[in-house]
Amino acid sequence: MRTYVIIPAGGKGKRSGVKIPKQYLKINGKELIIYTLKVFQKNKLVDEIVIPAEPQYHKKLKNLVKKYNLSKVTLIIEGGKERQDSVYNALCSLPSPSSNDLIAVHDAARPLLPQKVLTSALIIAKKKGNAVVCIKAKDTLIKGKEKIEEYLNRDEVYYVQTPQVFRYKDLKKAMNTAHKDNFYGTDESMLVNRIGIKVNIVEGSVFNFKVTSKDDVEMFKSMLKRGAP
Repeated sequence: MRTYVIIPAGGKGKRSGVKIPKQYLKINGKELIIYTLKVFQKNKLVDEIVIPAEPQYHKKLKNLVKKYNLSKVTLIIEGGKERQDSVYNALCSLPSPSSNDLIAVHDAARPLLPQKVLTSALIIAKKKGNAVVCIKAKDTLIKGKEKIEEYLNRDEVYYVQTPQVFRYKDLKKAMNTAHKDNFYGTDESMLVNRIGIKVNIVEGSVFNFKVTSKDDVEMFKSMLKRGAP
């Protein structure tokens, strides 16, 4: 059983307030995506990394892979119109995966994924077939528009993060079904759940936040100054 990691890197990152896609934004002299890739490079359970990205950034990515000795990055392929399309392209690009190989999908802009969270997700997925990293809601949750209509039970609510890990055969089937139905989900777990497979929850981390807005960029910079890896 091999473990492949897919890091979709085709997003424009407009909400981050920078002119280039946020995953290529230099922070402390390194592109944001490098922090993310290094997490998986260091993990002993990870075998290969595939990056779907816009063609104009392929040369840059290849140079970065060489510069930072990211030996586990084996494929840089063309991304799709949507994130889901990029992940599907990456799945189809794998040379000879077995049905029970693990596929972990992780956001390029989640650079502070703790190793213990990644390892836990991969171990659970190996044992149970899949795993999705989530954090339990701590705040009071409401439903409504301009006024509060309903209070939700936070004991049963989670914020979904990445990585999301599945057996190759299950994720491929889920994506084939979604493609056939012209259905786009918000993440891979939605697609897998849609074909009747229950998804296991693994505890995530508040440090595993997604760098999306200007404030997120500043928070990431601040955490690096305080000694984050």
